[in-house]
Amino acid sequence: MTHPTDLPAQARGGSLDLLVHGADVLTVDDAGTIVPDGAVAVRAGRVVEVGPAARLRRAYEAVEEIDARGCLVLPGLINTHTHLAMNLMRGIADDVTLQGFLARVIPREAAILDPATVRAALGAAIAESVRGGVTAALDMYWFHEAAEAVARDAGWRLLTGPTFMDVPGPPDGRPYAERLGWARADLKSRTPAPGTRPVVFAHSAYTLDPGQLTEITALAREFGALLHLHAAENAGEVAMVTERYGMRPVELLDSLGVLGPDTLLAHAVDLTDAEIATLARTGTAVAHCPVSNLKLGCGIARVPDLLTADVTVGLGTDGAVSSNTLDLLGAVNIAALVHKAGGDPTAVGAEQAVRMATIESARALGLGDQLGSLEAGKRADLIVLDLDRPHLAPRHDPWSTLAYAARAGDVRDTVVDGRVLMRGRTLRTLDEPAVLRALRDAATDPGVTSTA
Repeated sequence: MTHPTDLPAQARGGSLDLLVHGADVLTVDDAGTIVPDGAVAVRAGRVVEVGPAARLRRAYEAVEEIDARGCLVLPGLINTHTHLAMNLMRGIADDVTLQGFLARVIPREAAILDPATVRAALGAAIAESVRGGVTAALDMYWFHEAAEAVARDAGWRLLTGPTFMDVPGPPDGRPYAERLGWARADLKSRTPAPGTRPVVFAHSAYTLDPGQLTEITALAREFGALLHLHAAENAGEVAMVTERYGMRPVELLDSLGVLGPDTLLAHAVDLTDAEIATLARTGTAVAHCPVSNLKLGCGIARVPDLLTADVTVGLGTDGAVSSNTLDLLGAVNIAALVHKAGGDPTAVGAEQAVRMATIESARALGLGDQLGSLEAGKRADLIVLDLDRPHLAPRHDPWSTLAYAARAGDVRDTVVDGRVLMRGRTLRTLDEPAVLRALRDAATDPGVTSTA
């Protein structure tokens, strides 16, 4: 962690936009620094300093202060794989395989999705995320422009961009032949906000052919974008791709030059030893979605082996149809438990699981220098967790508390880029009753609510 004396003189002392003080501060820096009775000083969207509360309160005057006594302050959680507007269809595809899930969901997407329904869904998805301490998300979905506008108005950090999926009758009515030109124009037109980067989404090797995947990868590289796609989610997908192309998904992606340090694979459940070595060699990261993987019967990703191979593994919720929740803290809990099922209680320990939802998620997005830990110079994304609750007492170890006992409802305050989005469990930038009404109204189409 940067020491205050390492900061430029003009950054030390003076006025602040926000001072959060009185809590134990879990910085999630490389050393795992914990500051008892600490404080976080914020100016112009960045962390200025982290240190003892008494000293920082003497050194600074803040426009807004958060008294966090009895709480734990930590970096905001980062959701590395989700489809936020799928909350429109929560509950329509339960207790089915991945292939059964896709068969139910894709036709309903075509029937219901448009910019208006995506806007309606995003308000509620962001409210759910903010309440659960999620301060940033990578969102692969249709009508990303509509999602981006809602997130911008709410002050929430969203990474999104053009999505490619060659299916009949896509919700936006744009066939694959038109998508490259549209996506290039979209990427040219945008200047990424601080703490974000351009993103291109290629759905998978089973909804795009090798030529298309090669074109999309070239587009992403042209703009220095993160390339995000599903891969090896279950044995059925692996069998389908292998039958079609004679190679397993990760083998195919490697042969096409898709893998690399600017590529993030969602799921990566069904992997061989050689494929894990390939991900490590190419610097490809993985978004682990344990709740979705369990619910769809996909299996348990080989996360301990990925970590041993030095593959960067972040954490995601997937959409609220395949997981039914955007609760990333719940995913931390599952990630810290499910890998012990093989008999090794040290597999994915508490600290590792928390890191997967914070700094490792940031690194998976290629944003580890800006997000994921509370250090001077980084974006001021943080949450305040209320520890004054029976299920969190007594407080012996913050990593353990977060991984094994805490719940989304324990989040009291959420801050993104130094802006307080929730204080005292009250949302400040979203009208919660209004966004819930909008979601319910948008989801009243029979094609969405029916499970037939």
